[in-house]
Amino acid sequence: MSATTPSPRRAIRDREVSETTPQAVGLNVCVLGGGSFGTAIASIAADNGASVTQWMRDASQAEEVNTQHRNSGYLPGFEINASVRATTDMADALAEAELVCVAIPSKAFRTVVRQARAHLREGQILVATTKGIESEGFTLMSEVLEQETGFAHIGVLSGPNLAAEIAQRQLTATVIASDDAYTRARVQTAFGCDYFRVYASNDRYGVELGGALKNIYAIAAGMAAALGMGENTRAMLMTRALAEMSRFAVAKGANPMTFLGLAGVGDLIVTCSSPLSRNYRVGYALGEGRTLDQAVEVLGQVAEGVNPVRLVQDESERLGIYMPLVSGMAKVLFENVDPHHMARALMGGEQSSDVEFVLSRESVQQARQLEPDGS
Repeated sequence: MSATTPSPRRAIRDREVSETTPQAVGLNVCVLGGGSFGTAIASIAADNGASVTQWMRDASQAEEVNTQHRNSGYLPGFEINASVRATTDMADALAEAELVCVAIPSKAFRTVVRQARAHLREGQILVATTKGIESEGFTLMSEVLEQETGFAHIGVLSGPNLAAEIAQRQLTATVIASDDAYTRARVQTAFGCDYFRVYASNDRYGVELGGALKNIYAIAAGMAAALGMGENTRAMLMTRALAEMSRFAVAKGANPMTFLGLAGVGDLIVTCSSPLSRNYRVGYALGEGRTLDQAVEVLGQVAEGVNPVRLVQDESERLGIYMPLVSGMAKVLFENVDPHHMARALMGGEQSSDVEFVLSRESVQQARQLEPDGS
C-alpha cells in the first residue's frame, strides 16, 4: 500500500463521514473536559458539521489534539475530527458557544462550572455528561449546573456510550433528557448522525440517576467475572440490579419506565458486560484479590462507580429502600469483606418478588408469613 493510499479502515471511516448530511452546520459547541468521553463527543459534533472547541487543563494535551488530532492519554490509537480545536483558555472556549457539554469527573465538576460561570451567558444550553453523584446533598451533575448558573436550558446526556467505540464510529445511541424541549431539540441536532442516534426524554432525574447507579453494578459484574461466575450469574445480577435501580429511583421521584430505555437497561447491559467499562475493570481487579486502591491505580482513570456506593447505601438506608447488592458492594469496597463470602451471603438473602411494579415485595412477604411452621 503506498504512502498516499488510505488504509481500508480509514477509507471506510472517511466514506461513512462524507455520506453523512451535516445537520449541525453553524452550531457552535464547547466541550469542557479532555477525557475520553468529552473527546469522543467533541469529534461527533465536528463530524456533524458543528464548530467545536474543547477546553482542557493540559497544554500538551491540547497541542496534541490541535496538531495530531489525537488524545493519546485517553483514546490511544484513535484519530478525532481534525476540525476540533482544543484550548486551555476557558474564556476563549466559551466565547461563541451555544451548546456547552460539561464532561468533567464528578469530584471536580462543581469547581470547573464555577470557573466557567464568569464566561457563561443566559440562553446557552448546558448539558452534563458525567455519570456521578456529589456527596453533599446527594446532588446530581445537572443539579450542580442549576445551582451554579440558574440557567433555563439544562440537560443530561446518558446511555450505553463506551467512549472507545464511539471514537471508532461504531453504531450506538444515547439519550438527551431535559424538561426543556428546546434543549432536547438542539442536542439532537448537534450530535445525531448516521452512527450516533440521539433519543429524547423529559425525565432528566431518572436518566441521570440511571447513569450514576449502573456504575455500582458494573463493579459487581466485573468482580463476578473475575471469580469465574457464569452467564446465568451475570443475567441474575443485571436484572436484580435493574430492580434495585428502579426501586431507588422511584423513591427519589423518577419515572420507573425510564429504566426500560437506553439510560437504564441499555447502559446497564453494556457496562456490566464489557471490559471497556472502567467500573467493570475495577470490579475485575477486586475479584482477582486486589485492594480498592490497587484496583483504581491499575485503572489509571476515574471510576465513577466507587464513590456512589457509599452515597447510595446511606441514602437507601435513610429512605428505607431495600438494596442488598449495594449493601454487599459497600462491604467489599470499604470493609474488606471477601468477594466470595459476599456472593454467598447475597444468595442466602430474601427471595422476594421479581418485578415489583407487577407484584409488590410486601405481598410476597405477607404470603410467606401464611406458610405453615417448618415449611
